[in-house]
Amino acid sequence: MDETPEEYAWMLNARCRGAAPTEFFPSDGLGVESAQHICHDCPVRAECLEYALAHRIEHGVWGGASERERRRILRRRRDLISAPQS
Repeated sequence: MDETPEEYAWMLNARCRGAAPTEFFPSDGLGVESAQHICHDCPVRAECLEYALAHRIEHGVWGGASERERRRILRRRRDLISAPQS
């Protein structure tokens, strides 16, 4: 029996399921835009992005965010946590 662990169940609903991995690991900006277009209306976009952020995935487009965008998100979150509370 092929069971999917609960933490990965969201992947079964991803729009990219069955797509060629090369579509989400592009080598140029146009490839990133193409992958982001697929992610745009994905029902599990938020879960995908959080997965990539939590696992510090450095390559590819996850949850509609490029590597650079994910680094920016992580930096913002880190800055919010370390900012003095008033």
